[in-house]
Amino acid sequence: MRFIAIDFPPVSHAVEWKNLFGGDTFGVNKVVLLMWLSAIVVFLFFFVASRKQQLVPVGVQNVAESTVDFIRNGIILQTMGEEGLSWTPFLLMVFSFVFVCNIWEIVPVAQMPVNARIALPMFMALLVWVLFNFIGIKRQGFFGYFKSMLFPPGVPKALYILVSPIELVSTLFVRPLSLSVRLFANMLAGHLLLISFAVISATLWAIQWQLVILPFSFGLLVALTGFEVLVSFLQAFIFTILTAVYIGGAMHPEH
Repeated sequence: MRFIAIDFPPVSHAVEWKNLFGGDTFGVNKVVLLMWLSAIVVFLFFFVASRKQQLVPVGVQNVAESTVDFIRNGIILQTMGEEGLSWTPFLLMVFSFVFVCNIWEIVPVAQMPVNARIALPMFMALLVWVLFNFIGIKRQGFFGYFKSMLFPPGVPKALYILVSPIELVSTLFVRPLSLSVRLFANMLAGHLLLISFAVISATLWAIQWQLVILPFSFGLLVALTGFEVLVSFLQAFIFTILTAVYIGGAMHPEH
């Protein structure tokens, strides 16, 4: 009986990439290039979709218009109301950019979700944090915003001693942290899962007498790949809808 050791790459090898320019002068690696490429892909997608618009959309225009309708009807109108329709371009870009950054996970050669590194999710979460706090202060005034935050209506006054600190910590600290960690952790977990089963499938391929097991492991790898497509979409949706909820809450403190 012949045994072949399965060499699983450590986590650091799965999520870190060497500087493409060498040294520490430019921090440009594979993840950074995929992030730039994601922005270019989103821009080109909507640019091409808007060039030759037809009354009955087909092809790229149909996909783009379906995405816009999904953001408008499925996110904005459900969380912000008609007043939030002005945020459609921003939320559309957020959803599209996060989804493209995620979907690199299943693209051959790339095979790395950009959001499996904490830097980009944290930056986007901080951007959302700045936006909804800015909107809240702009719409309600500085003291009015913090008053509505610390003393939400409908809460018995005796409970403010507990509710107010919780609301303060939740709004100023927990929201950006949870927004970034949720996206980062889900994409990293899926990336490591796919790597594990890919290594197992490759190893079983090299073991002739165990080829009977390969269809099951390879089939599971295909199923997990399809599942990660769903996760990529869901995480983009969750990040976008929470962004809409936070901005909508700052615009309408009574809700």
